[in-house]
Amino acid sequence: MDPVTVSVTIDRAPQEVFDHLVVLANHEAFCDHFLRDWTLSGAESGVGARARVRAATPGPADWIDVEIVEVEAPTRIVERTVGAKGRRRTRGTWTLRPAGEGATTVTFTIVTESAPLAERLLAPLSRSWLRRGNQRALERLRDRLAPGGH
Repeated sequence: MDPVTVSVTIDRAPQEVFDHLVVLANHEAFCDHFLRDWTLSGAESGVGARARVRAATPGPADWIDVEIVEVEAPTRIVERTVGAKGRRRTRGTWTLRPAGEGATTVTFTIVTESAPLAERLLAPLSRSWLRRGNQRALERLRDRLAPGGH
């Protein structure tokens, strides 16, 4: 499947955004609309931070294991996910770039490295679901990090 990429600009310096994103536990607050039932393990932040989440899709529960596997402060965070009982593997990359005085453009790209045949056949639908869910997550992240955000 082709990569899915979404972006947003946040009125915070890159280091501030990075410091928030490198703590995997912080992701629940802006991703819980499509990733639920979070259980955290491993490192508190950075490489080795892990979470087990359930994708909010119709049908049987699809549990996904997420782990931060690479960090380049303050510009890049890479996470690996394994789902579909080990048959789906993705790589998500957070890229942070300065966007003027005290602002950051955050781009998230998810690449599916392997997936079950049924998911490959439904790729246009799953790409659409991933794009919508991740774009909403970035917008929620922006709102949380905005001055006076919650």
